[in-house]
Amino acid sequence: MIGVSLIATGLLITLLLVNGVPSSTSKLSAIPVKVDFAAPELDLITLSGQPVSLSDARDDLVLVNLWATWCVPCREEMPALQSFYEKYEDHGLQLIAINQQETSGIIDPFVKNLGLNFPIWLDKNGAAQYAFHTAGLPSSYLIDHEGQVRLMWTGAISSQNLEKYLPPMIMGNSH
Repeated sequence: MIGVSLIATGLLITLLLVNGVPSSTSKLSAIPVKVDFAAPELDLITLSGQPVSLSDARDDLVLVNLWATWCVPCREEMPALQSFYEKYEDHGLQLIAINQQETSGIIDPFVKNLGLNFPIWLDKNGAAQYAFHTAGLPSSYLIDHEGQVRLMWTGAISSQNLEKYLPPMIMGNSH
């Protein structure tokens, strides 16, 4: 038991020496993983109750974000997503935030309070998490014009990582 504790302590010290200790003002941010799989077929509804389908959004690059109001990292990344969306929506980027298993009565005040104006879809049964094979929130996926998922994030995304990874794909693939 002591040996396991010493190994774990050594690994922690090594990680801190290599990566540094995060300061209280720094935020951890997910880094995308390159992937290549077909975007799932999802038929959901908007906050106002209109039926929508992920396959209808294939003319642009689509950043799908799976989230919930109770998820702290989800709440923390929303301002960065909103700012990024405002900057790039005229360049062919769609952002679709798919709320996981909450009602519009819970979501509406949250959306209004943060001034979110990108599409919010409701996933009352968790179909999106199942379709994208993820259990963690937030999770995000960049879908290209051919309907292929090209980047995947598990965890909150910072403005810096949005700006680092997405503009080359947005500007290189705009129609």
